[in-house]
Amino acid sequence: MSATLNYKSFSKEQQTMDNLEKQLICPICLEMFTKPVVILPCQHNLCRKCASDIFQASNPYLPIRGGTTVASGGRFRCPSCRHEVVLDRHGVYGLQRNLLVENIIDIYKQESSRPERKTEQPMCEEHEDEKINIYCLNCEVPTCSMCKVFGAHKDCQVAPLSNVYQRQKSELSDGIAVLVGSNDRVQGIVTQLEETCRTVEECCKRQKEQLCEKFDYLYAILEERKSEMTQIITRSQEEKLEHVRSLIKKHADHLEIVSKLVESGIQFMEEPEMALFLQNAKALLQKITEASKAFQMEKIEKGYENMTHFTVNLNREEKIIREIYFYREEEEEEEEDATEGKTPDEIHTESSGEEDEISEQASSQQLQQDIALKDTQAVSQSNLAPSLPSNPLVNTPTTAKQDEIVHTTTAQPAGLVETGLQSNGESSDPLFYPSWYKASPRQTSNSNPAPLTESRQGLTFCISVLAFLILLHHIWNQIQYMVFTLRDWV
Repeated sequence: MSATLNYKSFSKEQQTMDNLEKQLICPICLEMFTKPVVILPCQHNLCRKCASDIFQASNPYLPIRGGTTVASGGRFRCPSCRHEVVLDRHGVYGLQRNLLVENIIDIYKQESSRPERKTEQPMCEEHEDEKINIYCLNCEVPTCSMCKVFGAHKDCQVAPLSNVYQRQKSELSDGIAVLVGSNDRVQGIVTQLEETCRTVEECCKRQKEQLCEKFDYLYAILEERKSEMTQIITRSQEEKLEHVRSLIKKHADHLEIVSKLVESGIQFMEEPEMALFLQNAKALLQKITEASKAFQMEKIEKGYENMTHFTVNLNREEKIIREIYFYREEEEEEEEDATEGKTPDEIHTESSGEEDEISEQASSQQLQQDIALKDTQAVSQSNLAPSLPSNPLVNTPTTAKQDEIVHTTTAQPAGLVETGLQSNGESSDPLFYPSWYKASPRQTSNSNPAPLTESRQGLTFCISVLAFLILLHHIWNQIQYMVFTLRDWV
C-alpha cells in the first residue's frame, strides 16, 4: 500500500510541475518569467525587462540612457489582450510587482533542481508478487488482478490504470489552472481595494479641509463682531469717563473759588474799622451771591456707571452652533416634497401671515397715536379757554375784535370743519383752534378760509400783547427791588 501511495504522490507532483511550467511562461520571451515580474492593469504578467522592451518599441522617440527611458510617461499595449497600458512618470518601474508569481517561480526552480527519483513499479501489499495494474472504481484505489479475481475487489468495477491516469491528470491540470487564474483575479481585486483606500483617504482629507475652512470663516466673523462690540463698549466708557472728569474739574474749580472767597470773608470779618469793612463788604457779598447763583450742583444719575445694557444673550446662537451638522440631501428632498404637496393658496397664506401681523400692529400703533394727539389737543384747548376771559386786555379794541372773531367762528362750526386745513398741509395747533374743532385729514375744503386766518392773527396778537405786559410787570418789580435796596444802603 505504501508503494501505491508513493506512486500516486509522484504522479501528482509531476503533473503539478508540468502545469506550473505552462503558466509561468512569459508571452514575450516565451520562457519562464525572469524576476522581477510586473502585473499590468489588465492582470496579465510580464518580465520587467520584456515590458521595458515593449515600452521602448512603442515609444521610439523617447531618449534612452543606460538601457532605460529617461522621459516620464508613455503607453503600450498588453501582448496578451491588447489592452492599452498608460504609464506614469516612473515608467515601467511604476508597475506593481507580482510577488505571488515570483514566489511560485522560486518554488518551481527549487523542485526542478532536485535529483530525479528512481521510479519503481509498485507491488500489491496483499499479493507481493503481483504488480498494480488496475484501478478499482468503487474503492477509488489502484490494485492488482489477483485482488479482482480472489481478493477484496472481486465484486468491484475496475478500469485500466492508463485511462484513470489520463482523466485525473487532466482534472488536476484544470484545477491548477483555475487556481492560477483566480490568483490573478484576486490580485486585481486587491489592487482595486488599495485604490479604493487611497480614494477614501483623499476624499476624507478634502472634506476635512473644506470643513476647517468653513469653521475658520465662522471664527473670523466672531472675532470681527467681538472687536466691533468691544469698540462700542470702549467708546461708551470714554464718553462716560470724560463726562465724569469734566464734572470733577468743574466742582474742583468751584471749590477753589469758594475757598478763596471764604478766606477773603474771614479776613474782612477781622477788620476792626467799620468804614473800611463796609467799603469792601459790598463787593465781597456780590461775589458770594454770584458764586452761589452761578453754580449748579450737577450730579450723575443713579446707575450711571452700570454697563448692563451692553449684555449679550447668545443662547439662540449657541443652540444653532450646537445643532451644526453635515448637510444631507434627504432633508432637501423632503422639503421639496413638502413644498410640492401644498397648494398655491396655502403657500400664499403662509407667506402672507407674517405680513398681516405686521400690518395689524402698524394699524394699532397709528390708532394709538391718533388718540394721544386728540387728547393733547383737548387738554391744550381746555387750558387756553379759561385764560381768555381773565385777560386784563378785555376792554381793549383788539380784544373786542377777537371776541367778534371768536363769536363768528363759534356760530359756524360746520364751516370750520369743512375748511380741512390738515388736508391742505397746515398743522392743527391746539393753541389756535377752539376745543370743538376736530379736523379730518380726509375731508376736502371748498369754503373761503379768510375768517379762520383772521382768527389766528387776532389770537397771536393777543398773546403777544399779554407777554409784553408780563415783561413790563417783571421789569417794574426789579426797579422797585433796586430802589428799596438803595434806600437800605443809604
